[in-house]
Amino acid sequence: MSFAEYSEIIQEGDVVIIFLGHESMMPIKVQSGAQTQTRYGAIRHSSDLIGQRFGSKVTCSKGGWVYVLHPTPELWTVNLPHRTQILYTTDIANITLMLELKPGSVVCESGTGSGSLSHSIIRTIAPTGHLHTVEFHAQRAEKAMQEFKEHKVSHLVTVRNQDVCKDGFGITGIADAVFLDIPSPWEAITHAKSAMKRKGGRLCSFSPCIEQVQRTCEALLDHGFEEICTLEVLLRVHDVRAINLPLPDFGPEEGSADSSQMASDVSQEVAPNTGNTSVICRTATPPREMAGHTGYLTFATKPQCE
Repeated sequence: MSFAEYSEIIQEGDVVIIFLGHESMMPIKVQSGAQTQTRYGAIRHSSDLIGQRFGSKVTCSKGGWVYVLHPTPELWTVNLPHRTQILYTTDIANITLMLELKPGSVVCESGTGSGSLSHSIIRTIAPTGHLHTVEFHAQRAEKAMQEFKEHKVSHLVTVRNQDVCKDGFGITGIADAVFLDIPSPWEAITHAKSAMKRKGGRLCSFSPCIEQVQRTCEALLDHGFEEICTLEVLLRVHDVRAINLPLPDFGPEEGSADSSQMASDVSQEVAPNTGNTSVICRTATPPREMAGHTGYLTFATKPQCE
């Protein structure tokens, strides 16, 4: 099992996602002889998991069942242990797109945090790319290194425990893209520029406050970056559902079918007979409440002549 490539069979030491429902999932590490308790009963790793195919339906000790899923960066994002605030797939998708990441890209990241974005970057740049991620907090850096090893992607990432604003990323002139998620990104622009390849590259900074964005944009302009833009991504999930719409009875018209016949021709589905003619339609309703502001994404390009 690896977060960067798919495996068919569950083996000891793999990390799997136990799917109990769309709103209830949990990651576990498969160990011979171990058990995992769920509301549907116990899952025995040796008999229920090891040797089974990913995606299998597993029956628990109480008779209930769960699915055992192969881990992906998207599933890890919604199940990971939070050591910091994390980025979610809405922002991650735009970051990987706007940074123009692809297999073979060399990427610098600071800070590592809980590793939500890191796993998505690693999958995108595999199998020949490399991620250089910097984390200021020693315990978080150590935990991130441990997770990368467990997820079998440690060969694609280098974790450094240092202050990126003072010590940089530890590389010079090879990065295709740089991502900053730190309190004062403007202080790391110099190091970001030196880490990037001479023929140009892309930079992204994530900041929750507009004052941070203003100072970062000023620093980017001072260092000669071009194509500077800032955007905010808001996700609205519409509710698609079936509704009954009554059909008005305008009475029969000369030379045409009656209204009930017209209704059956127009609609493919007709509601059960309730005394009034109605038609079943599907509609999308916007949410009454939605997740609001997460942060601003500022993108910029290093000129190729630099």
